[in-house]
Amino acid sequence: MSRFRKPLLAAGLAALVVAGPALAGPLGIGREATPEEIAAWDIDVRPDGQGLPEGHGTVAEGQTIFEEKCAACHGVFGEGEGRWPELAGGQGTLQDERPVKTIGSFWPYLSTVYDYVHRAMPFGDAESLTPDEVYALVAYLLYLNDIVTDEDFELSKDNFGTIRLPNEANFIDDPRPDTEVLKAGAEPCMKDCKAEPPRITMRARILDVTPDAGNDEENAGGSVD
Repeated sequence: MSRFRKPLLAAGLAALVVAGPALAGPLGIGREATPEEIAAWDIDVRPDGQGLPEGHGTVAEGQTIFEEKCAACHGVFGEGEGRWPELAGGQGTLQDERPVKTIGSFWPYLSTVYDYVHRAMPFGDAESLTPDEVYALVAYLLYLNDIVTDEDFELSKDNFGTIRLPNEANFIDDPRPDTEVLKAGAEPCMKDCKAEPPRITMRARILDVTPDAGNDEENAGGSVD
């Protein structure tokens, strides 16, 4: 070890000894997060409105912000540009072969809209919007989806909970953890459960999911049960 590295190493070890007690935790490392750090991380908004900040914004204000920061990807009227997602329209398409899933046709709660815009938009500059800007953008998105029809509508923390998205009733609790086997008190199978080995029931070419080009033997996949 060079004569220059020894003093640096000694200084580093000394710093660890001094900092050790302050950083001690259950594993002897780290520290408790400060209230300020927790507040900066805890930014989600729940369907019941918990987590919403104070603020307000109108449809007109939201349109201006949307055209400046969102329309390049989502279109001026939320119709989507190129492969970027549509935000408006699609009502009545959820049972179609190619449903159009937008805020007005598919999304469950208005808090989902606020939360996503707040934490993830604009693309490439996430969390740069103020609460008032987010309220305004959400108000404009409601207007684009005909959920509100008044151009002077103002969305705020006070009236946020009165807004319901059209598809909310079609979202239900996931029942999978509460299977009939578990309800009956039986232990679920966790290993070597299937008595019969898997067998091929249909070829991929019959299912029409394999490209025509290439070797037929290589393309002949299958499904198993």
